[in-house]
Amino acid sequence: MRFASTRGLAPPARLGEALAAGLAPDGGLYVPDALPEFSPRDFEGLDDLPSVAARLLQPFFEGDPLAPALPAICREAFDVAPPLRPFGAPGDYVLELFHGPTAAFKDYGARFLAACLAAQAQAGPPLTILVATSGDTGAAVAAAFHRRPGFRVVILYPDGRVSPRQAHQLGCFGDNVQALRVQGSFDDCQRMAKAALGDAGLRADVPLSSANSISLGRLLPQMAYYAFASLQHWRRHARPLSFVVPTGNLGNGLACLLARRMGLPIADIALASNANDVLPAFFAGGDYRPRASVATLANAMDVGAPSNYERLAWLYPEPAARRGAVLAGSVADADIEACVRDAHRRLGETPCPHTATAVRLLQRLRAQGLAGDACLVATAHPAKFPEVVEPLVGTAVPLPAALAAMLARPSQAAPLAADEAALAGVLRRGTEPGAGFLR
Repeated sequence: MRFASTRGLAPPARLGEALAAGLAPDGGLYVPDALPEFSPRDFEGLDDLPSVAARLLQPFFEGDPLAPALPAICREAFDVAPPLRPFGAPGDYVLELFHGPTAAFKDYGARFLAACLAAQAQAGPPLTILVATSGDTGAAVAAAFHRRPGFRVVILYPDGRVSPRQAHQLGCFGDNVQALRVQGSFDDCQRMAKAALGDAGLRADVPLSSANSISLGRLLPQMAYYAFASLQHWRRHARPLSFVVPTGNLGNGLACLLARRMGLPIADIALASNANDVLPAFFAGGDYRPRASVATLANAMDVGAPSNYERLAWLYPEPAARRGAVLAGSVADADIEACVRDAHRRLGETPCPHTATAVRLLQRLRAQGLAGDACLVATAHPAKFPEVVEPLVGTAVPLPAALAAMLARPSQAAPLAADEAALAGVLRRGTEPGAGFLR
């Protein structure tokens, strides 16, 4: 299979080339030249997440030198199966995607990308993985590439706009991982990362790739857990499952849309945003108008210009079809707080602030008549946000063992101006001897 740019001005690339590049040369995002078609029968006899993932992703790897390594890549990246369990009322479920090394759903995509890039690594200059994060992506990428020979990770995060525990995670790795506290918003971080990836002169000096959701290596594997969960539900109940997905940069929601388009038994898809309501405003009939993000309690979703909207427009070229593809809604901070309190009091559940947006949106949709079985997508462990969650539930949230180990390490991050030239200087200095590469 070949992969084209959403902007149509770059030559098609093989999968391995697209993974290594991150962003297409014309600034667009890579998309497959065709989508395979499946039915539940195509997954008969495949009962675990790695085998479902390998079957789902095999067409995308076809003809690429990485194809023989796909089963091993899936075993490495998908060794933690996400629990799918009832949540509250009959017909409501939750898919827990936070049982990986950094307690966030992004562990799946980051580990998959790291395994792919390691499998095709060749002798030569080390590769710098550049990632902008609004909270969870950076730690997942850092954990996936930590101490991998031939790689360096540079993390950009908005200073003061991630939770203290998220910030500690981002700076606790050391070795070949460098965290930078950007004096700006996540949108600034994303702009800087895209500018670096699109700078041909810089990339000639510093081999670069991306690990944000603009990377195919992040997007493709996220389809796998939707396939796995929807197939589990189909086999048990012979009914399709709807999903309510917390959404910031739109990568996770788009993965669910792609899985449904490819024939998995998925019914409705609802995107839950925080007060950064660019997407809900579009789906309600307005124009798509990116704008500066605002800080919220669900900080990992504080995105005012969702990168994956380009892929959504590729998947549904007509705006009317685009709007008809999903349900959407935004949830303000006060509603997030009320939802966390209510879920803990009534159900004994403690959603993180991001998952709470999905809980609240599902409640609204049920009140409006949404029928059928529906699944909340739990994207992060509540222990990552004690400043928000614990005062609302009145008790400490136990730490997962992996998160506790990270928080026990020292943490360090360097300040950086929200400026492309400042980032370029850091990246170029990183090629000097002793700058953190593992060879």
